Amino acid sequence: MQDARRPRALDSPAERGRQGRPLDITRAFDAHASALLGFAVNALHDRHLAEDCLQEVFLRAWRARDRFDSDRASERTWLFSIARNVIADALRARARMPRIGGDEELDDLSAGDADPLERLRIAEGLARLSPAHREAVVAVHLHGRSYRELSDATGVPVATWRTRAFHALRALRGYLEGTEESDAHSR
Repeated sequence: MQDARRPRALDSPAERGRQGRPLDITRAFDAHASALLGFAVNALHDRHLAEDCLQEVFLRAWRARDRFDSDRASERTWLFSIARNVIADALRARARMPRIGGDEELDDLSAGDADPLERLRIAEGLARLSPAHREAVVAVHLHGRSYRELSDATGVPVATWRTRAFHALRALRGYLEGTEESDAHSR
């Protein structure tokens, strides 16, 4: 007589696969993991991401093991359908992420051929700014200095540097767009 508190091994649908065939995730992994990994690598072109997807496939399979029906599909077909969903999720997630490249990739990218006349207009626009405004734009936007660094070096408050940069950029934009603001010289 079997202990009533202890269920038999094949009593749950998760272990029977709905049609009497036991679903053994460990055996399924041994049988299909390499094919699934190859499928993921081909789809994603990233081995590490493919390995993460493979792990997710078997996690989802384990969680959904009670829905596996051997009459509807083989284990391999069922696992590949899960893999397609996981890979689609990974591709969507990767598309949402900003692309980060190394310095060598940045060197290969060109900013495009800048119109020499546009560069002259920018230089002319900077020349039209007051010295204080020009200093703020050049230091912050061309040399990459922070407002705090400028304040520490000159004794001028951070808020003043921010205001100068704001008004200088507004005047420069106005000049470049043809709606020149004449108050840039006075500040």
